[in-house]
This record gives sequence, C-alpha cells and structure tokens, in this order.
Amino acid sequence: MPQTNTPGDAVQTLRVEKDVFIAATPDIVWESILDEVGGPMHPEGGPEMVMKIEPRPGGRWYRDLGNDAGHLWGHVQVIKPPKLLEICGPLFMSYPAMNHLQYRLTEERDGTRMKFTHRGVGIFDPEQIKGVDMGWGGIVERIRKAAEQRARR
Repeated sequence: MPQTNTPGDAVQTLRVEKDVFIAATPDIVWESILDEVGGPMHPEGGPEMVMKIEPRPGGRWYRDLGNDAGHLWGHVQVIKPPKLLEICGPLFMSYPAMNHLQYRLTEERDGTRMKFTHRGVGIFDPEQIKGVDMGWGGIVERIRKAAEQRARR
C-alpha cells in the first residue's frame, strides 16, 4: 500500500535575493550572465560543472557530463535580452522541488542594477540548502566582476 506521509517530508519554500550594482552597460552584463550560467561552474568545495544554456524560450539549462549524459536544471521561461532572464526547473535538486530563477537588469546612471531572485518550493534536503545563499552570492559576484572587466576593455 502506498505511503501518503513520511516524517520529515514537509513541503518548504526557499527564497534568495541578491541586488547588485554593476559598473557596465546592460548589454555587457547580459553577456556575462549567459557566460556564467552557460559555462563552467565552480561550486564551493566541489568539482567543476560544465553547464550549457540554450538562450531561447523553452531552451534547456543543463549540466553536461558528455556522451549525452547530464542533469536537466531547468528551462528558459522568459528571455528578453538584455533585461530579463527567467529559468524554471528542479535546478541541482534530485528530489521533489520546483524552482524559479530571475535575473532582472535595469539601466542606471553609470551602470546596471542586477536583481537576482531564486524562489523554490519542495521537499528540500536541509544539508544541500545550507549553501544556496552563499552559492548564488558567488555566482552574482562572478557576473559582476566579469562584466566590469569587459566594460574596462
């Protein structure tokens, strides 16, 4: 007989928000976002992960292990270059979870405001969730540094 409730399987929510000013144009920041989400990721203490993104509505975002192996992280839900990128999917979670990422760019004097939001709902692994805020903080910082470096060229 199927079990309907397992202790510890409570549905939870997750929210991470990052708001950063980047001294570069929205076009340059956009390019840096796509390079970061579609290139090698270096998680804290973990192996390099080769990521791929198909930057179009419905396009996949996935970890490429080669030889047609990998992990689907999500699909592009909204893409409006150079202002908005939204991705929805399980991300790095191999358990019941749904996530939504949003990169929103707004031009400001002398640069761009990037607001990043990760919202999720699911039965989260508490150990994996501990590093989510720090992980996204590192990604946002790498985007900022890459865009500002490009802008100086």
